[in-house]
Amino acid sequence: MCSHLAFLTTLVLVASVQAGPRAYPRQACTAAATTAASASAATATSTTPLHSAARAAGKLYFGSATDNPELTDQPYVAILSQSSMFGQITPGNSMKWDATEPERGVFTFAAGDVIADLAASNGQLLRGHNCVWYNQLPSWVSSGGFDNATLTEIVATHCGTVVGHYAGQTYSWDIINEPFNDDGTWRSDVFYNTMGESFVPVALNAARAADPKTKLYINDYNIEGTGAKSTAMVNLVKSLKAQGVPIDGIGIQCHLIVGEVPSTLKENFEQFTALGVEIAITELDIRMTLPSTTALLAQQQADYETVISTCTEVEGCIGVTVWDYTDKYSWIPSTFPGQGAACPWDANLVTKPAYDGIVQGFESC
Repeated sequence: MCSHLAFLTTLVLVASVQAGPRAYPRQACTAAATTAASASAATATSTTPLHSAARAAGKLYFGSATDNPELTDQPYVAILSQSSMFGQITPGNSMKWDATEPERGVFTFAAGDVIADLAASNGQLLRGHNCVWYNQLPSWVSSGGFDNATLTEIVATHCGTVVGHYAGQTYSWDIINEPFNDDGTWRSDVFYNTMGESFVPVALNAARAADPKTKLYINDYNIEGTGAKSTAMVNLVKSLKAQGVPIDGIGIQCHLIVGEVPSTLKENFEQFTALGVEIAITELDIRMTLPSTTALLAQQQADYETVISTCTEVEGCIGVTVWDYTDKYSWIPSTFPGQGAACPWDANLVTKPAYDGIVQGFESC
Protein backbone atom coordinates (compact mmCIF):
# COMPACT_ATOMS: atom_id res chain seq x y z
CA MET A 1 0.00 0.00 0.00
CA CYS A 2 2.86 2.39 0.61
CA SER A 3 4.95 1.56 -2.42
CA HIS A 4 5.51 5.20 -3.34
CA LEU A 5 6.08 6.64 0.11
CA ALA A 6 9.81 5.94 0.09
CA PHE A 7 10.08 8.16 -2.94
CA LEU A 8 8.03 10.90 -1.32
CA THR A 9 10.21 11.08 1.74
CA THR A 10 13.35 11.54 -0.32
CA LEU A 11 12.17 14.70 -2.00
CA VAL A 12 13.85 17.99 -1.29
CA LEU A 13 10.91 19.91 0.05
CA VAL A 14 10.42 23.62 0.19
CA ALA A 15 7.17 24.37 1.90
CA SER A 16 6.73 27.81 0.37
CA VAL A 17 6.90 26.49 -3.20
CA GLN A 18 3.92 24.84 -4.84
CA ALA A 19 4.49 21.43 -6.35
CA GLY A 20 2.47 18.76 -8.07
CA PRO A 21 1.87 15.46 -6.32
CA ARG A 22 4.75 13.10 -6.93
CA ALA A 23 2.68 10.18 -5.75
CA TYR A 24 -0.74 9.81 -4.27
CA PRO A 25 -0.32 8.62 -0.67
CA ARG A 26 -1.40 5.09 0.08
CA GLN A 27 -1.85 5.32 3.81
CA ALA A 28 -4.38 5.99 6.49
CA CYS A 29 -4.76 9.23 8.39
CA THR A 30 -1.43 10.76 9.32
CA ALA A 31 -0.75 12.12 12.76
CA ALA A 32 -0.33 15.55 11.22
CA ALA A 33 -3.72 15.39 9.55
CA THR A 34 -5.35 14.20 12.76
CA THR A 35 -3.75 17.02 14.71
CA ALA A 36 -4.94 19.51 12.11
CA ALA A 37 -8.47 18.17 12.22
CA SER A 38 -8.70 18.46 15.98
CA ALA A 39 -7.02 21.85 16.17
CA SER A 40 -10.23 23.68 15.38
CA ALA A 41 -13.88 22.84 15.81
CA ALA A 42 -14.86 25.03 12.83
CA THR A 43 -17.15 23.17 10.47
CA ALA A 44 -19.10 24.00 7.34
CA THR A 45 -22.65 25.30 7.56
CA SER A 46 -23.79 24.53 3.99
CA THR A 47 -25.33 21.19 3.11
CA THR A 48 -25.60 21.87 -0.63
CA PRO A 49 -24.03 18.92 -2.50
CA LEU A 50 -20.97 20.12 -4.43
CA HIS A 51 -21.64 18.45 -7.77
CA SER A 52 -25.18 19.79 -7.65
CA ALA A 53 -23.78 23.26 -6.98
CA ALA A 54 -21.37 22.93 -9.90
CA ARG A 55 -24.14 21.84 -12.25
CA ALA A 56 -26.35 24.71 -11.11
CA ALA A 57 -23.46 27.05 -11.99
CA GLY A 58 -23.30 25.62 -15.50
CA LYS A 59 -20.28 23.41 -14.94
CA LEU A 60 -19.96 19.80 -16.03
CA TYR A 61 -18.85 18.36 -12.70
CA PHE A 62 -17.33 18.65 -9.28
CA GLY A 63 -15.17 15.63 -8.55
CA SER A 64 -12.54 14.00 -6.37
CA ALA A 65 -9.44 11.93 -6.81
CA THR A 66 -9.30 8.61 -5.01
CA ASP A 67 -7.01 5.60 -4.74
CA ASN A 68 -7.60 1.87 -4.46
CA PRO A 69 -6.44 1.33 -0.85
CA GLU A 70 -8.96 3.91 0.33
CA LEU A 71 -11.85 1.89 -1.04
CA THR A 72 -11.81 -0.42 1.99
CA ASP A 73 -12.92 2.60 4.08
CA GLN A 74 -16.67 2.28 3.85
CA PRO A 75 -17.63 5.66 5.39
CA TYR A 76 -15.20 7.31 2.96
CA VAL A 77 -16.62 5.39 -0.01
CA ALA A 78 -20.17 6.24 1.03
CA ILE A 79 -19.45 9.95 0.64
CA LEU A 80 -17.37 9.49 -2.52
CA SER A 81 -20.21 7.53 -4.12
CA GLN A 82 -22.82 10.26 -3.64
CA SER A 83 -23.33 11.37 -7.22
CA SER A 84 -24.87 14.66 -6.11
CA MET A 85 -21.67 15.37 -4.18
CA PHE A 86 -19.11 14.10 -6.69
CA GLY A 87 -19.93 13.82 -10.37
CA GLN A 88 -16.45 12.76 -11.39
CA ILE A 89 -13.58 10.55 -10.16
CA THR A 90 -9.85 10.58 -10.96
CA PRO A 91 -7.69 7.55 -10.06
CA GLY A 92 -4.68 8.75 -8.07
CA ASN A 93 -2.28 5.95 -9.04
CA SER A 94 -3.83 2.96 -10.70
CA MET A 95 -3.67 4.15 -14.32
CA LYS A 96 -0.09 5.44 -14.20
CA TRP A 97 2.69 3.75 -16.17
CA ASP A 98 4.16 1.74 -13.29
CA ALA A 99 0.70 0.36 -12.52
CA THR A 100 -0.41 -0.41 -16.08
CA GLU A 101 2.76 -1.56 -17.88
CA PRO A 102 5.26 -2.77 -15.26
CA GLU A 103 7.08 -4.79 -17.92
CA ARG A 104 7.37 -3.90 -21.56
CA GLY A 105 4.33 -5.13 -23.38
CA VAL A 106 2.78 -6.59 -20.23
CA PHE A 107 -0.32 -4.57 -19.37
CA THR A 108 -2.33 -4.89 -16.18
CA PHE A 109 -5.58 -3.01 -15.65
CA ALA A 110 -7.13 -4.69 -12.60
CA ALA A 111 -6.61 -1.75 -10.20
CA GLY A 112 -7.63 0.86 -12.74
CA ASP A 113 -10.72 -1.14 -13.61
CA VAL A 114 -11.83 -1.00 -9.97
CA ILE A 115 -11.91 2.82 -10.13
CA ALA A 116 -13.54 2.81 -13.56
CA ASP A 117 -16.21 0.38 -12.36
CA LEU A 118 -16.85 2.45 -9.24
CA ALA A 119 -17.40 5.59 -11.30
CA ALA A 120 -19.67 3.74 -13.71
CA SER A 121 -21.75 2.19 -10.94
CA ASN A 122 -22.20 5.65 -9.39
CA GLY A 123 -23.01 7.35 -12.68
CA GLN A 124 -19.88 9.51 -12.34
CA LEU A 125 -17.54 10.75 -15.05
CA LEU A 126 -14.06 9.23 -15.15
CA ARG A 127 -10.84 11.14 -15.79
CA GLY A 128 -7.88 9.05 -16.94
CA HIS A 129 -4.62 9.90 -15.18
CA ASN A 130 -2.04 9.68 -16.74
CA CYS A 131 -0.20 8.41 -19.85
CA VAL A 132 3.20 10.11 -20.03
CA TRP A 133 4.84 11.47 -16.88
CA TYR A 134 8.46 11.65 -15.84
CA ASN A 135 7.62 10.07 -12.49
CA GLN A 136 6.34 6.69 -11.32
CA LEU A 137 7.93 5.04 -14.31
CA PRO A 138 9.09 1.43 -14.20
CA SER A 139 12.85 1.16 -14.48
CA TRP A 140 12.59 -0.53 -17.86
CA VAL A 141 11.36 2.82 -19.22
CA SER A 142 13.43 5.30 -17.22
CA SER A 143 16.69 3.32 -17.48
CA GLY A 144 16.12 1.39 -20.68
CA GLY A 145 18.62 3.33 -22.79
CA PHE A 146 16.27 3.31 -25.78
CA ASP A 147 16.98 5.30 -28.93
CA ASN A 148 14.50 7.78 -30.36
CA ALA A 149 12.77 5.34 -32.70
CA THR A 150 12.33 2.66 -30.04
CA LEU A 151 11.08 5.01 -27.33
CA THR A 152 8.70 6.58 -29.84
CA GLU A 153 7.21 3.14 -30.43
CA ILE A 154 7.03 2.48 -26.69
CA VAL A 155 5.22 5.76 -25.97
CA ALA A 156 2.74 5.25 -28.81
CA THR A 157 2.05 1.67 -27.76
CA HIS A 158 1.63 2.55 -24.09
CA CYS A 159 -0.72 5.48 -24.68
CA GLY A 160 -2.71 3.69 -27.33
CA THR A 161 -3.12 0.55 -25.25
CA VAL A 162 -4.04 2.26 -21.97
CA VAL A 163 -6.40 4.82 -23.49
CA GLY A 164 -7.83 2.13 -25.74
CA HIS A 165 -8.56 -0.15 -22.80
CA TYR A 166 -10.78 2.56 -21.30
CA ALA A 167 -12.23 3.76 -24.60
CA GLY A 168 -15.81 4.87 -24.12
CA GLN A 169 -15.43 4.97 -20.32
CA THR A 170 -13.59 8.28 -19.79
CA TYR A 171 -14.63 11.86 -20.24
CA SER A 172 -11.01 12.98 -20.45
CA TRP A 173 -7.38 11.88 -20.09
CA ASP A 174 -4.26 13.57 -18.76
CA ILE A 175 -2.13 12.38 -21.67
CA ILE A 176 0.90 14.51 -20.81
CA ASN A 177 1.57 15.30 -17.15
CA GLU A 178 3.94 18.01 -15.91
CA PRO A 179 6.16 18.55 -18.97
CA PHE A 180 7.68 21.89 -17.90
CA ASN A 181 10.02 23.28 -15.29
CA ASP A 182 8.83 26.35 -13.38
CA ASP A 183 10.93 28.63 -15.59
CA GLY A 184 9.08 27.41 -18.67
CA THR A 185 11.84 25.17 -20.00
CA TRP A 186 11.18 21.55 -20.86
CA ARG A 187 11.68 19.13 -18.01
CA SER A 188 14.76 16.94 -18.42
CA ASP A 189 13.44 13.38 -18.42
CA VAL A 190 13.75 10.18 -20.43
CA PHE A 191 11.09 11.32 -22.90
CA TYR A 192 12.37 14.81 -23.67
CA ASN A 193 16.03 13.80 -23.51
CA THR A 194 15.47 11.00 -26.03
CA MET A 195 12.65 12.27 -28.25
CA GLY A 196 12.76 16.03 -27.83
CA GLU A 197 9.38 17.75 -27.97
CA SER A 198 8.02 15.02 -30.24
CA PHE A 199 6.96 12.85 -27.30
CA VAL A 200 3.96 15.15 -26.86
CA PRO A 201 2.40 14.75 -30.33
CA VAL A 202 3.32 11.06 -30.39
CA ALA A 203 1.35 10.47 -27.21
CA LEU A 204 -1.58 12.68 -28.18
CA ASN A 205 -1.94 11.14 -31.64
CA ALA A 206 -1.84 7.63 -30.22
CA ALA A 207 -4.47 8.51 -27.65
CA ARG A 208 -6.76 10.08 -30.23
CA ALA A 209 -6.50 7.00 -32.45
CA ALA A 210 -7.31 4.76 -29.48
CA ASP A 211 -10.36 6.73 -28.34
CA PRO A 212 -11.63 9.44 -30.72
CA LYS A 213 -14.20 10.71 -28.20
CA THR A 214 -12.25 11.24 -24.97
CA LYS A 215 -10.90 14.73 -24.24
CA LEU A 216 -7.10 14.90 -24.43
CA TYR A 217 -5.41 17.09 -21.80
CA ILE A 218 -1.99 18.32 -20.82
CA ASN A 219 -1.85 18.71 -17.04
CA ASP A 220 0.58 20.73 -14.90
CA TYR A 221 1.08 22.60 -11.65
CA ASN A 222 2.22 26.20 -11.08
CA ILE A 223 0.31 27.31 -14.17
CA GLU A 224 -2.51 28.83 -12.12
CA GLY A 225 -1.36 32.42 -12.61
CA THR A 226 0.43 34.11 -15.48
CA GLY A 227 4.18 33.59 -15.72
CA ALA A 228 6.91 31.73 -17.56
CA LYS A 229 5.41 28.28 -17.05
CA SER A 230 1.93 29.35 -18.15
CA THR A 231 3.42 31.05 -21.20
CA ALA A 232 5.25 27.85 -22.09
CA MET A 233 1.97 25.95 -21.94
CA VAL A 234 0.22 28.55 -24.10
CA ASN A 235 3.00 28.28 -26.67
CA LEU A 236 2.83 24.48 -26.62
CA VAL A 237 -0.90 24.52 -27.31
CA LYS A 238 -0.41 26.98 -30.16
CA SER A 239 2.33 24.77 -31.62
CA LEU A 240 0.24 21.61 -31.37
CA LYS A 241 -2.74 23.27 -33.02
CA ALA A 242 -0.52 24.60 -35.81
CA GLN A 243 0.70 21.05 -36.42
CA GLY A 244 -2.79 19.60 -36.40
CA VAL A 245 -2.08 17.59 -33.26
CA PRO A 246 -5.20 16.89 -31.17
CA ILE A 247 -5.38 18.81 -27.89
CA ASP A 248 -8.68 19.46 -26.15
CA GLY A 249 -7.84 20.83 -22.74
CA ILE A 250 -5.38 22.10 -20.18
CA GLY A 251 -5.48 20.71 -16.66
CA ILE A 252 -4.62 23.32 -14.07
CA GLN A 253 -3.73 21.40 -10.94
CA CYS A 254 -4.16 24.17 -8.34
CA HIS A 255 -2.05 22.81 -5.50
CA LEU A 256 -2.13 26.11 -3.63
CA ILE A 257 -1.10 27.60 -0.30
CA VAL A 258 -3.50 29.39 2.05
CA GLY A 259 -3.30 33.14 1.45
CA GLU A 260 -1.30 32.76 -1.77
CA VAL A 261 -3.85 32.33 -4.55
CA PRO A 262 -2.40 34.09 -7.63
CA SER A 263 -4.00 37.44 -8.41
CA THR A 264 -3.86 36.66 -12.14
CA LEU A 265 -5.98 33.51 -11.90
CA LYS A 266 -8.83 34.73 -14.10
CA GLU A 267 -6.53 36.42 -16.62
CA ASN A 268 -4.59 33.20 -16.94
CA PHE A 269 -7.66 30.98 -17.25
CA GLU A 270 -8.91 33.23 -20.04
CA GLN A 271 -5.63 33.16 -21.94
CA PHE A 272 -5.92 29.37 -22.10
CA THR A 273 -9.57 29.27 -23.15
CA ALA A 274 -8.85 31.90 -25.81
CA LEU A 275 -6.74 29.24 -27.54
CA GLY A 276 -9.86 27.19 -28.23
CA VAL A 277 -9.27 24.56 -25.56
CA GLU A 278 -11.25 23.89 -22.42
CA ILE A 279 -9.66 24.00 -19.00
CA ALA A 280 -10.34 22.12 -15.80
CA ILE A 281 -9.09 22.47 -12.25
CA THR A 282 -7.76 18.97 -11.84
CA GLU A 283 -6.05 18.52 -8.46
CA LEU A 284 -7.26 21.28 -6.16
CA ASP A 285 -6.11 21.51 -2.56
CA ILE A 286 -5.07 24.52 -0.49
CA ARG A 287 -2.58 23.66 2.25
CA MET A 288 -1.61 25.50 5.41
CA THR A 289 1.15 25.37 8.00
CA LEU A 290 -0.11 23.28 10.89
CA PRO A 291 -1.72 23.42 13.30
CA SER A 292 -4.83 24.79 11.68
CA THR A 293 -6.45 27.77 13.35
CA THR A 294 -9.76 29.53 13.00
CA ALA A 295 -8.02 32.31 11.08
CA LEU A 296 -6.29 29.89 8.70
CA LEU A 297 -9.51 27.99 8.09
CA ALA A 298 -11.30 31.26 7.35
CA GLN A 299 -8.62 32.26 4.85
CA GLN A 300 -8.75 28.80 3.32
CA GLN A 301 -12.50 29.18 2.90
CA ALA A 302 -11.95 32.52 1.13
CA ASP A 303 -9.26 30.98 -1.07
CA TYR A 304 -11.46 28.06 -2.11
CA GLU A 305 -14.21 30.55 -2.94
CA THR A 306 -11.80 32.59 -5.07
CA VAL A 307 -10.65 29.57 -7.08
CA ILE A 308 -14.14 28.17 -7.59
CA SER A 309 -15.69 31.54 -8.43
CA THR A 310 -12.96 32.12 -11.02
CA CYS A 311 -13.82 28.83 -12.70
CA THR A 312 -17.49 29.76 -12.47
CA GLU A 313 -16.84 33.09 -14.21
CA VAL A 314 -14.78 31.58 -17.05
CA GLU A 315 -17.08 29.75 -19.44
CA GLY A 316 -14.39 27.41 -20.74
CA CYS A 317 -13.54 26.15 -17.25
CA ILE A 318 -15.63 23.01 -17.33
CA GLY A 319 -15.16 21.46 -13.89
CA VAL A 320 -13.23 21.11 -10.65
CA THR A 321 -11.59 18.08 -9.03
CA VAL A 322 -10.15 18.10 -5.52
CA TRP A 323 -7.08 15.92 -4.95
CA ASP A 324 -9.11 13.75 -2.65
CA TYR A 325 -11.82 15.31 -0.61
CA THR A 326 -10.55 14.52 2.90
CA ASP A 327 -7.43 15.30 4.91
CA LYS A 328 -7.45 11.65 5.91
CA TYR A 329 -5.99 10.72 2.53
CA SER A 330 -4.25 13.93 1.50
CA TRP A 331 -0.79 13.66 -0.04
CA ILE A 332 0.32 16.95 1.54
CA PRO A 333 1.63 15.92 5.01
CA SER A 334 3.88 13.24 3.53
CA THR A 335 5.35 15.60 0.97
CA PHE A 336 5.41 18.91 2.86
CA PRO A 337 6.26 18.15 6.52
CA GLY A 338 4.46 20.50 8.88
CA GLN A 339 1.79 21.35 6.32
CA GLY A 340 -1.64 19.90 5.63
CA ALA A 341 -5.35 20.40 6.35
CA ALA A 342 -5.66 21.12 2.63
CA CYS A 343 -8.99 19.47 1.80
CA PRO A 344 -12.64 20.49 2.30
CA TRP A 345 -13.34 17.55 4.62
CA ASP A 346 -11.23 16.92 7.73
CA ALA A 347 -9.67 13.59 8.67
CA ASN A 348 -12.88 12.56 10.42
CA LEU A 349 -14.91 13.11 7.23
CA VAL A 350 -16.49 16.28 8.60
CA THR A 351 -16.90 19.24 6.25
CA LYS A 352 -14.75 22.30 7.00
CA PRO A 353 -15.31 25.99 6.22
CA ALA A 354 -13.56 25.32 2.90
CA TYR A 355 -16.70 23.43 1.89
CA ASP A 356 -18.73 26.61 2.34
CA GLY A 357 -16.18 28.44 0.22
CA ILE A 358 -16.71 25.97 -2.64
CA VAL A 359 -20.49 26.36 -2.49
CA GLN A 360 -20.17 30.15 -2.34
CA GLY A 361 -17.81 30.09 -5.31
CA PHE A 362 -20.32 28.22 -7.46
CA GLU A 363 -23.10 30.57 -6.35
CA SER A 364 -21.06 33.70 -7.09
CA CYS A 365 -22.45 34.35 -10.55
